[in-house]
Amino acid sequence: MKLNSQTPKVTLNKAFLKQRPLRSEIETFKANLQILLSKVQTKESEENKKNHVRDFLLDTYYKGIYEVNTKDRKDLVIHLDKTNESNVGVIVEAKSPDNKAEMLKLDKANTKALQELVLYYFDERQTKGNTELKNLVVTNAYEWFIFDANVFDKKIYRNTQIKRLYETYKNDKKDNPFFYEELRKIFDNLDEEIICTYFDLREYEKIINNADLEDDKELIALYKILSPTHLLKLSFADDSNSLNKPFYDELLHIIGLEEVKIKSKSIIRRKEEGNRNQ
Repeated sequence: MKLNSQTPKVTLNKAFLKQRPLRSEIETFKANLQILLSKVQTKESEENKKNHVRDFLLDTYYKGIYEVNTKDRKDLVIHLDKTNESNVGVIVEAKSPDNKAEMLKLDKANTKALQELVLYYFDERQTKGNTELKNLVVTNAYEWFIFDANVFDKKIYRNTQIKRLYETYKNDKKDNPFFYEELRKIFDNLDEEIICTYFDLREYEKIINNADLEDDKELIALYKILSPTHLLKLSFADDSNSLNKPFYDELLHIIGLEEVKIKSKSIIRRKEEGNRNQ
């Protein structure tokens, strides 16, 4: 098992990347990154480091809109709405920067962090029947590895060896160390490449801590890669797959139809006589 890493700029939808964030959004992003990096540098437990990542995500993007919290054994998850009753959209495996033995590395995919992520993915997908997972993340607050859930589906979930291992783990009530050790053996012999997005916040520290507005352009892709639009795969105004609204309305008008909302549902119906002549 090998990693094929790409930058946030390469990963992002090109139309979404072209959208300029508000100045206030970038300022909030920079301020929260400064707080995150200052807290990560202190000597604290892995649990505290996880909480700093959670606070950063909430304060920058998700507070009051999407629930970000722990779930079962998972360090962090991002739900698909503001309640924990909704499905999980993103799983985050958080490690301390000091825990180098378990942390994912660009040149070493077969680590405890990835093994844990696979187990949590299977728990959501196989046991809970959650087919709405969007992305999976491993981070030590400095380094971030982001995997598209579709890639996990193709490369890992559909692998018959890994699927059999998970079924044995569940049916025979094996412990987690058993799963991780057996998965390590499978990964050692798996000739697969898995694509991920990778970045290290330490490479942006100079930009994060200066007031040069021109430098801030280098933060746009970084800002967007952790946003709900990307991580939860939300639609956005300039999405090339969506119809231009004025064109759509004019098309309906020409063929004598209109779109109206009835009890919060959009209904397309034939225009009433009085409205056709407008």
